[in-house]
Amino acid sequence: MQTEAKYHLGQIVCHKKHPFRGVIFDVDPEFANTEEWYASIPEEARPIKDQPFYHLLAENDQSYYIAYVSEQNLIADISGQPVDHPDVPDLFGPFEDGTYSIHFQFN
Repeated sequence: MQTEAKYHLGQIVCHKKHPFRGVIFDVDPEFANTEEWYASIPEEARPIKDQPFYHLLAENDQSYYIAYVSEQNLIADISGQPVDHPDVPDLFGPFEDGTYSIHFQFN
């Protein structure tokens, strides 16, 4: 079992398979969503549960939303561009050097 998350709060990441990116605002050490959510993922694409899962303020070309993504499906965003999600100012401070500072402690 992996014990430490690869990515950190305030970091911008991209999904490996789907065209979206987002800023991490929370991390679960292992899967902590509903079984219904997990079952809705096609079986051949289901990530293992025993890894960190990240809560993202996510964006794509069409919309802004909250995403829940396994570590195996993320890569670090190297664009250097901020995330335009409208909730970013509620959770984070300034965007500097490719990451956001955190306004408050979550857990």
